[in-house]
Amino acid sequence: MALFTIADLHLSLGADKPMDVFRGWQDYVERLEENWRDAVGEEDTVVIAGDISWAMKLEDTVKDFSFIHSLPGQKLLLKGNHDYWWSTRNKLDQFFLANGWDSLHILHNCAYRVGDKAICGTRGWLYNAETEDDRKIVSREAGRLLSSIQQAKVLGGELVAFLHYPPVYDGMECQGLLDILCENRIRHCYFGHIHGQVAARRALAGQYKGIQMHLIACDSINFCPVLVG
Repeated sequence: MALFTIADLHLSLGADKPMDVFRGWQDYVERLEENWRDAVGEEDTVVIAGDISWAMKLEDTVKDFSFIHSLPGQKLLLKGNHDYWWSTRNKLDQFFLANGWDSLHILHNCAYRVGDKAICGTRGWLYNAETEDDRKIVSREAGRLLSSIQQAKVLGGELVAFLHYPPVYDGMECQGLLDILCENRIRHCYFGHIHGQVAARRALAGQYKGIQMHLIACDSINFCPVLVG
């Protein structure tokens, strides 16, 4: 029972938002499916850390989630900045149930135990949040992260954090979120959102204040879920 993760699937099977116009994204859905099936077994779990579907409305996500459900393993879904279809956890749970997608689960104000690991996380927010509205969002996201961590502690196991936005980027910190990660002695943090070789070089990959940072955006990991260590 292994744990994998990936972010930024950017599926548009039911929306007119082709990603293969971007360099390196040609035939990405086929590549993603092949790599996923090669790496992930039915007994495994995959955390998908945001930017899952380009659909604007929940009812337009059917093709994307049908595709994800068809892939091996259980999937824990985290909100990204482009997931405009996102609704309340209850509504999403009911939507998944109605469509028979029993492999899909929402990671939002909650936590999950997978093997010896306790999974926690939230979307996060901008590392350079300067406006009053930005600071309010950071505060709200920090509260969600803390709640998720607290629930993860109850489950036991090693805490592993997942965000959509990077908590540190280009030398700038999202202080409210980073403080919580440090205070709770999170050893590994996985995040997406950052695309392209130039931007990826600015994303922190390695140790930072005792936390191992991992960039898991699809195009940075060759469209293949990575094993969570």
